[in-house]
Amino acid sequence: MSWPEGFMWGTGASSTQCEGAAPASDWWEWERSGHAPISGDGNGFGQRYAEDFALLASLGLNHHRLSIEWARIEPVEGNRDPEAVEHYRRVLIAAHDAGVSPWVSLHHFTLPRWFADRNGFLDDTNRTGAWASHVEFIAETYGDLVAGWQPINETNYYGYAAYGGRGWPPGLDDGQQRAQVDETIQLANAEAAVRLRQTGKPVSSIFGLSAFVAQDDDPASHSLVDHLYQSLWNPGLGLFRDGVLRVPGRDPVERPDLAGSFDMLGFSYYSATGTKQGATAIHPPDAPESPLGYGVYADGLGLVLDRLHEELPETPVLVAEYGIGTSDDQQRAAYLKRGVEIVAERLANGHDIRGLFHWTAVDNYEWLHGYDLSFGLIDSDRNVRPSANVLAAQAQG
Repeated sequence: MSWPEGFMWGTGASSTQCEGAAPASDWWEWERSGHAPISGDGNGFGQRYAEDFALLASLGLNHHRLSIEWARIEPVEGNRDPEAVEHYRRVLIAAHDAGVSPWVSLHHFTLPRWFADRNGFLDDTNRTGAWASHVEFIAETYGDLVAGWQPINETNYYGYAAYGGRGWPPGLDDGQQRAQVDETIQLANAEAAVRLRQTGKPVSSIFGLSAFVAQDDDPASHSLVDHLYQSLWNPGLGLFRDGVLRVPGRDPVERPDLAGSFDMLGFSYYSATGTKQGATAIHPPDAPESPLGYGVYADGLGLVLDRLHEELPETPVLVAEYGIGTSDDQQRAAYLKRGVEIVAERLANGHDIRGLFHWTAVDNYEWLHGYDLSFGLIDSDRNVRPSANVLAAQAQG
């Protein structure tokens, strides 16, 4: 296959998942309250990052997104830890030394406990105060070493996980609170993007996007499809496109200054979701079910790319996460091969796709599932899996 010059082949990870929970984070406390498995030291990336970057470079995967853990940088409000600050500088320098361009996320699901104890993103003043201060610090401290930014991971999923009864801290199930958090975190993400673009480095979103497909003629099924797009696609995409944030259950927020806040529309893709008799279902119905409970369906990536191209035809797109949790590496290889074909097909049809980042580089901690799921191209002992060759063949091609 032929790829555009500068097409980015990369991987993604997060601090909590590969370094373990920070002692000052809400997730550390959540683990020790018995709500999640203990993450320990993650997969050891905190000590083995130079080795990991060298492995990725050898595969031609020369872009890597990591997260700088806020709870390590600022374990106490206003009191930043100089060793943690320097640690992340060493990590970023090591990436460059290995020939890997580091992309940075500022928030990948976990928060400093002091911020969470003040109601986190449920309180809008935290967005304009402590969060904005953190963004400013990260921009000033690491802007010279970062190749690109992806400010907040899956803004459209965080509220669902934490305030929608999914078992993530603070472990609430309240529709009004979820809507408030959805609004605040979308604004926090776009505002961070505006500030981070001032560093002169490109900024991409990471929206968690699924395709939604009605599997029958039941009006309730079609209504649910519309609701899912309104809830999970439209807030972030609408704010980017129109400068108006529309979160179901909240009044519209007009922020024309945030239109076009990202250089690329980045997203993660893991599944398509069907609706049948007014309820969600695996799609397609005969798809094999992943250990996380969704259908394994690589072609859904094409559905997402097509919808994005229809809604935002002039906007560059980044596949910011694409992968599969499985112990069957042949299944992973087939899934990656089809995903690569789908991206190549869309490029040939005129889509502006800037890269594909695989989730993840090295097997890591998978939140409520602990270490039971393998998403890595590389196992925790740093053995490169055969499936990695699917991407390496294209990246080195």
